[in-house]
Amino acid sequence: MTHNASILRKLPTNLPWIVRYPFSRLRSRLEMTAFEKKQVVITVADHFEPAWNDGPFLDKKGQVEQLRKFHTMARETGNAVVDSDGTKFRHTNFYPAEQYDADILDIMAEMQVEGLGETEVHLHHGDPGTDTPEYLQNMLTDFRDTLAGRHKLLSRFDEDPDPKYAFVHGNLALGNSCKGKHCGVDNEFEILRDTGCYLDMTLPSAPDRSQVSMLNKIYEAGGDLSRPVPHRVGRRFEVGSSMPESPLLMTGPLVFYFPKRFGGMPLPRLDDGVLAANQPYSMSRFDRWMSANVTVAGRSDVVFIKLYCHGFFDYDQAHSIGEEAARFFGEIVERGAKTGKYSVHFTSAREAYNIAMAISQGKTGEVNQYRNFLLKPIMSS
Repeated sequence: MTHNASILRKLPTNLPWIVRYPFSRLRSRLEMTAFEKKQVVITVADHFEPAWNDGPFLDKKGQVEQLRKFHTMARETGNAVVDSDGTKFRHTNFYPAEQYDADILDIMAEMQVEGLGETEVHLHHGDPGTDTPEYLQNMLTDFRDTLAGRHKLLSRFDEDPDPKYAFVHGNLALGNSCKGKHCGVDNEFEILRDTGCYLDMTLPSAPDRSQVSMLNKIYEAGGDLSRPVPHRVGRRFEVGSSMPESPLLMTGPLVFYFPKRFGGMPLPRLDDGVLAANQPYSMSRFDRWMSANVTVAGRSDVVFIKLYCHGFFDYDQAHSIGEEAARFFGEIVERGAKTGKYSVHFTSAREAYNIAMAISQGKTGEVNQYRNFLLKPIMSS
């Protein structure tokens, strides 16, 4: 089934956000300030699953081989492509809690030491036998503490000894947004908050039914956290916002474009920021990401671009972490330096959160100085 056919088939469940889409685009265009040099904060959320394979899950030996291959590609690309601050291109690796393996996480800790990506939390759940609030809370707490204690991963606030984590929801059903499928826990946001989640990077998820109407924004869920899908509404994060009381949501770009025509009519396609072989790179694509204009309201010069990938889909690896990624992101950095129109800042999820928090508290100047503003890596301490 083609991407367009998938959208049409799911049109009834996608109508709420499609109706809001023109207003989101209008808001983005009105807020974009001409002739203003931008600071572009780029974060790649990797749904990181070394056991993935076209057939059955890989065994331990196969996973280690896959990860070592990935590590080599990440090192080569990171050494070849650095941002305006000298920071290496890298992913934030969201590792699935239900697939925990100590040896695999030790290798990922090695990658973090090299500056090749921090590790955060990813979880697939939805089994009727175990998909309860108690199970979810225990799973997240145990995995959080293991990452922090055994592997020195994740981060902390200076005044709070408990580990903190960023999150992506496996199968996209954040906050039970698929009506029981892939997530049967209504109060998931409450549990995320209570177990130390500071940032969610699941969205966008269109054309999946889990997509909500909050598009191209950094925001805090506005609904009752004890109820399903509290993030379908929200409060946009802005300069002067108080410390979030629940996980901040940082969405990636969601933009329609029209690459083909049928019978003279333009055919729409969605760009959701995926790094994959079937979405070729071009500078016009980078411009689409910029046009989504995901910002902290009141600071139009800092644009957040949250991209995503599945780093172990071998047919996509050239585009997510290999030679095609190195070529394209290198070109983005080079164009910014030549034109003077923008600077590029490759960040982890934690660093992007810190930069957003610094902006909300009125901090100005180069964003590079705020990478460790509030949350510090446990490993460095």
